[in-house]
Parts: sequence; structure tokens; C-alpha cells
Amino acid sequence: MKLALHWQILIGMALGVVFGIFMGQMSFGPDFVQDWIKPIGTIFIRLLKLIAIPLIIASLIKGISDLKDISKFSTIGGRTIGLYLMSTVVAIIIGIVMVNIIQPGNSISDETLAALSEAYASDAGKRIESAENQKSKGPLTFIVDMVPDNIFGAASNNGNMLQVIFFVIFFGISLLLIDPKQAAPVKSFFDGLNDVILKMVDLIMLMAPFAVFALLASLVTETTNPDLFIALLWYAFSVASGLILMIVFYLIIIKVYVGKSPGWFLKGISPAQLLAFSTSSSAATLPVTMERVEEHLGVEKEVTSFVCPVGATINMDGTSLYQAVAAIFITQALQFQLDFSDQLTIILTATMASIGSAAVPGAGMVMLVIVLESIGVPRNTLMIGLALIFAVDRPLDMLRTTVNVTGDATVALVVGKSVGKLSSPKPKNWNDNLDKVI
Repeated sequence: MKLALHWQILIGMALGVVFGIFMGQMSFGPDFVQDWIKPIGTIFIRLLKLIAIPLIIASLIKGISDLKDISKFSTIGGRTIGLYLMSTVVAIIIGIVMVNIIQPGNSISDETLAALSEAYASDAGKRIESAENQKSKGPLTFIVDMVPDNIFGAASNNGNMLQVIFFVIFFGISLLLIDPKQAAPVKSFFDGLNDVILKMVDLIMLMAPFAVFALLASLVTETTNPDLFIALLWYAFSVASGLILMIVFYLIIIKVYVGKSPGWFLKGISPAQLLAFSTSSSAATLPVTMERVEEHLGVEKEVTSFVCPVGATINMDGTSLYQAVAAIFITQALQFQLDFSDQLTIILTATMASIGSAAVPGAGMVMLVIVLESIGVPRNTLMIGLALIFAVDRPLDMLRTTVNVTGDATVALVVGKSVGKLSSPKPKNWNDNLDKVI
């Protein structure tokens, strides 16, 4: 009996951690892992990113054209955006509550603060510079940046995913508005393209267990300064606790509104969650998220093709929760007093920052700078604060990306249920696919 995909990925992750710890004890181990093991994970991530833009173009156009009615599109779009904003605010509030209860900043000693500042000052400076470039733009820059001036240029960079989505939605709406006979050849082309891209996802996923083994092994061998990780345990605990509560929030929605069991939902989405954890990238995980939501959770394509790509771009519940916890943690550690209005500012700024945060590893750190500056943290103090959390940012980035992806799947189910586009799933058998390839 062949193991299900999520079990294969879990085994790959566990073996990767064990292998990384073992190789870390060898003098040649870290170099061996970096030279011969990590490239497997890197290739896997590149393959997922390779098909991200084509998948969005094909699936979103197919999804919109299948609606056959512009009013259906506006209904799905409005509910999607509203639910994403609501879940983001809930995530931020959970983060603020957790960090105020636990108060992890009070456990940081001056010696640890000095050591962290020295170790990560240069990285902190780069993130501050990136944030300054972001802040120097006008208040409507975010909206302006959504509109591409060259679709081929936008499609050549995964960081411009929102521009691609704008063009594709514009294209899909226009396709709905022309004569169906004229639209038929275009629709047929994108239907076929979508099937080809989904088959590419099938093939790429065959290497997922080996890729997560490589990614986790390389992460373990790259980890240094374990004492600093221990010093920041309470901060990590605050973030992780908030993220777990956010998962619980999703499961309650699944049970109460969608009428499905939490176990069913987690089993269906778990491969996407595990990949999100391994890659720390919502964009890289997007093809798998869409496949799991559609084939295993039963959300029809016309919903998943809109909700999931948009979610990977603007729905960053885990990132926004982290920003709230990190901002207050830094102010606690640096003894920078916050009043109630400051914490309301964090809610507003973190919500907007999460929407503008790229779906790639580490982007939340840049947005955190904007959140901290919105409550008046001075630049010099800001650099120390960012250095304070760099040591544990990568493992927490893995956790918050998992929450981001789970939130996308939850909203897809809720929207699908609300518009009557939720059916019995017809899952593919990944092991059968492997047999066919072999």
C-alpha cells in the first residue's frame, strides 16, 4: 500500500531534519548539504514558481469565462475581498492579544539584545532601506502599481503577480462581454492551457517528498547561534500560539458555516500546508493550493481560480499576525511605551501592509518596518529591534506562510459554499500518476 502524499512529505521533512542534524556534526557536512542536497529543494521551488504565472493566467481566465455572467463575478469578487480583509483584522487582533498576555519582550536581557544587534545589524539596515523606498511613494501608489504598462514585463516577474491578476481579470471580464461565438476559440485555448498546467503540477509534485527533505536539511545545517534561539523562545511562542489560534479560527468557520469536519479539511489541504512550511512562499505553493482546494475539497474551478491567486497576493493572515506580535514585542524589549491608540494604529497599518506584502520569503520583515515607523519608533532603535527578531525569523516565516495558505483555502471554501459552487471532491491519486510516469 502506497502512502498518501501528505505522509510522504511529512516523512521527507522528518528525515531532512535528522539528516541535517547529523551532517551538522561533521566537519564537511554543511558544505556537502549546501552543494549536493539543497539544490534539489531549490529546483523544486523554481519549478513551482515557473508555473505560478501561467497557472494564474490560464485558471483565472477559465474561471471567469465559465461564469457566463458578469454579476456572478462581482458577487464572488466582493465576497472574496471582504472575507480576506475580515480574516486579516482577526489575525492582527489575535496577535495583539497574545503578545500583551505573554509579554515576551520583558524576558530579553541587555546582553542578548547587544549580541543580536551586532549579528544582524547589516541585514536590518537593508530591510529598513527597502521600507524607506516603499514609504517614499505616494498614498495611491499601491493602486497605481496594480496596473501594468506592459503585461509581458509584468508576467516575467513573480513579484508583479498583482499586475498579472489585474490584467487577467480585465481580460476575462472583456471575454464575458463579447459575443459567445467570438469568445469560444479563446475560451477553448485557455481551457486546454489550464489542463496542461495542471498536469505540470502533477509532475512537479512527484518530487515534493525529496524536495522538502533537501529544504529542511539545508535549513538545519544553516542554523547558528542556538543560544540566541533560546533567548527568543518566548517571542517565538507568542507568534506560534497566535498562529495556532488562527488555525483554530479557520476550523471553526469550516465546521460552523461550511458544515465540514476539521479533520476532513486538514487532510485535504495538508500537502499545501507542508509545502508552504518548507518553502516559506505562498506564491510557490499556489499551484498546489489550487489543486488541493479544487480536487480534494470540492470547490469548483470558477471559484478557486479567482480566490486562490488573489489570496496568495493580498491575504497574509499569518504575516499580519506576526507583524502585530513583532511590533509590540520590539517595543516591549526596547521599553518603548505604547498606548491604546498606538495599538489601533498597528491594526490599521498591519492590515494595509499585509495586502502589499509580496508572497515570497522574508517580505513581511520589510512591511514590519512600516508598521514600526507608524507608531513612532526611531530609526536607530528600529535597527536594533529588527536585529532582535532576525534570529528566529526564518522558522516563524515557515509557520506564518502555512497560516497564509490555510486562510486562502478557508476563504475559497466559504465563498464556494455561499455561491453554491461546492461539490463532492474527486481527488486525483498522486501514486497512480507516479506509476504512469514510471
